[in-house]
Order: sequence, then C-alpha cells, then structure tokens
Amino acid sequence: MKASTYPLLLCLLFLSACNGDRQNVSGGDYRTLTVQTSDLTLTSNYAAALRGRQTVEIRPQVSGVITDICIDEGDAVKKGQVLFVIDQVPYRAALDVAVANVKSAEAKLRTAQLTADSKEELFKEHVVSDFDRQMAVNELLEAQAALAQAKAEETKARSDLSYTEVKSPVNGVASMIPYRVGALVSSSISEPLVTVTDDSEIYAYFSMAENQMLDLIQQYGSLSDARSKMPAVSLVMSNGATYGHEGRINAISGTIDESTGAVGFRAVFDNPAHLLRNGGNGTIGIPVSREDCIVIPQAATYEIQNKIFVYKVVDGKAQSAQIQVYKYNDGNNYIVESGLKVGDTIIAEGAGLVREGTVVKTSESVESAK
Repeated sequence: MKASTYPLLLCLLFLSACNGDRQNVSGGDYRTLTVQTSDLTLTSNYAAALRGRQTVEIRPQVSGVITDICIDEGDAVKKGQVLFVIDQVPYRAALDVAVANVKSAEAKLRTAQLTADSKEELFKEHVVSDFDRQMAVNELLEAQAALAQAKAEETKARSDLSYTEVKSPVNGVASMIPYRVGALVSSSISEPLVTVTDDSEIYAYFSMAENQMLDLIQQYGSLSDARSKMPAVSLVMSNGATYGHEGRINAISGTIDESTGAVGFRAVFDNPAHLLRNGGNGTIGIPVSREDCIVIPQAATYEIQNKIFVYKVVDGKAQSAQIQVYKYNDGNNYIVESGLKVGDTIIAEGAGLVREGTVVKTSESVESAK
C-alpha cells in the first residue's frame, strides 16, 4: 500500500466516528413522570392597599385655643366621645348675649302687640287714623321678626358652644395627634386634629387586568354574579404571614382605568383583634379550582419564542412536544390544555438541558405532579 493512502483512510475513519455520534446522542439518568389527571387549586396574587371601613378626619368647626385633649394617641374611641375641648369662655359669653337679646325681643314684641291691639280699638271708635293703626301693625311685625332673628342667633350661639367640644362621629381608633394644649386652631387648619378609623372591618383595594375581569364575566355570567359567587379570598400581610380570616369580594368597579387598563376590586375582612390597620399593605390571593386536569411541574418545561415545550420519552429517547397551558398558574405548576394525554411519559426535571434524541435512562419515576 502506498504511503499516500494512509491519510485518506484516517479521514474516513474520523468522519465515520463523527456520523456515529450524531445518530445517537449521549444519554443520562433523568427523573420522569407519567401524565395523569388531578385536581388543582391555583391562587392568583394581587398587591392590595388596606383601608378602614370608615376613616374620618376630625377638624374643629369653631376657632379657638385648645384647652384640653381628652384622648391619647392610638386610643380606641367611641362615637360621641369628646376628643378635644376648645376655649369655651367667648362662646359662653356669646350665648349669654344671645339669650338676653331673645328676652329683650320678647318684651318688645309684647309691647308692640299691646300697642297694635290698642290702636285697633281706637281706630274702631274713630279716635286714630288708619295710618296710625297700620303703623302699629307694622311695628308688631317688626318685633316678631326681631324675635325670630334673636332666636336664630341664640341657636347659633348654642351650636358654636357645643362645637367647642370636638366629638368623634364614629367608633374607631385614633391616629397620632399633631396639636397640643394651647394651640390655636380653626376650621381652615391644613392638618386635622386627629383621624379616627373604624377598623372593625378592613377593606383591601386591588386591581385586576381587563382581560382577567372579562374572564370572570365569562365564567360567572356578569359582574354582579362574579361578586356574589367568587370564592373566599386570602390575605398575606406585609410580614409574610397569612391573615387568619378569609375575606370576600364585595365591590367591583363598573369602569376601567384608562391610564392603566385595570379594574378596581374591593375585598372586606373582619378585623376583631384590630391586627390590620388603615394604611397598611398586603397581598390578596384569589383561588381558581380546576378538576380532572393534567398538571405538570414547570421544571418539566422549557420555552422558545414564548412557546412552551416538554420532552416526551418515546422509545427510550427524548422527543420535544409543544403544549398549550392554562393562562394562570401558581408559579410551580402548569395546567396542560393540549399537547399531552394521560399515559404519556415526560422528563420531569431539567428539560432545558435536554437535547432532542437524548437517550433517557430513567433512574426514578414521578407518578404525578404535586
């Protein structure tokens, strides 16, 4: 054999070895699962702002110096309880003047009445003219008006005096108090005396995308039906703990926010221990239950150009298959709507590292996705 033929033989052997590698991709041990159906409850989470059932900013209705603060910051208060006292001296004096004016007006009215009655009798006897009689009647009417005005001023004076005791209009919890005894306040102050929040129930406000709202309408038939038939919702507090009472959706906005394309929702939670506070934050969890569906772990999938794939095990080799999944998931699992059937075997973990045609040596089987 000629020496020049050896390089040619070596090249042919190398190419043959490379072709052999392409035909049979190196295999490995993979966890697999056999596709089955099961029930699954998915929870969709939404950031929520917490508000008390009723929050009232307490402002004075009269001007004056604060002479007494009757509560401490953060106290529980009752409806009608006195929270602040504003200097009452000028308002008591104004009431005394108003009462005196009423008595004076009553006396003038009685005098005017006597004069009018007298003029009427004298007119009948042709002692006075009709002009004199009519003047007496007018003075009587003027005295009646003066009395009505004096009584109105008395009513206002009593009202102003009552406003010197600033009372809570609701049951609730007081906020911090930015004012102290001696501070001059009026109805035009920029910051309220205190804010009282009724937190026996807490409202959680959150938003949902328009397409999710449309899904609810299609599922339940109408927004009103969705509000009444939606399942109980959960609340995860800002510390990561789940609140101990379930809530319910009790209000859905009838309009869509044009700037965000979102729809506002309100969930209500009982708050007997006053654990939740006005102004807090949390996460609302809305459960969606599906029965008799194919559930696989997300670790068993990979994505290419927003399409989701799995690797089926067919004749001992990995074979990619595109699947369609339910639009909502819990972050760990997918509900498969098409692309898999009961009995299929798929690679359960590390699908993104597997290549088409890889020989699969199963070391452990996973019967179902949890």
